[in-house]
Amino acid sequence: MIKKLLILTAFILFSSASFCFAQNNGVEEAVSKLTKLMVAPDSLALDKMILSNLSYGHSSGKIQTKLDFLHSLLSGESDFVEINLTDQTIIVQNKTALVRHTLNAKTNDKNIPGNVKLYILLIWSKEKTGWKLLGRQAVKVP
Repeated sequence: MIKKLLILTAFILFSSASFCFAQNNGVEEAVSKLTKLMVAPDSLALDKMILSNLSYGHSSGKIQTKLDFLHSLLSGESDFVEINLTDQTIIVQNKTALVRHTLNAKTNDKNIPGNVKLYILLIWSKEKTGWKLLGRQAVKVP
């Protein structure tokens, strides 16, 4: 009886760990896709992965809506040449995921080359069609 209980407990723990890994993996894939789309914007792909009530906060204090964010990427106003993410952590709670990382990027906003290093918090919502971006806040690295 004890042996069966131990096997059942081990199975439940393994199943929970596998589910958590799958959830984190899905969030990681969404972050990776968003990062690629910020470098090479595609309006349809971006539209599919961003919720309509997006709140996109910049380190300057500027807040953008989904339409503002899409316009800045698609118009080249915000032009990422390269983005590298480091120190990423993911917390999944039910249908919400919090992702923190450090963003190091080369930019070419308004044809002026630059470098950016920011701490980022992304808020993702699990929808029927996958993880969708709900919020983002950037903070300057001290």
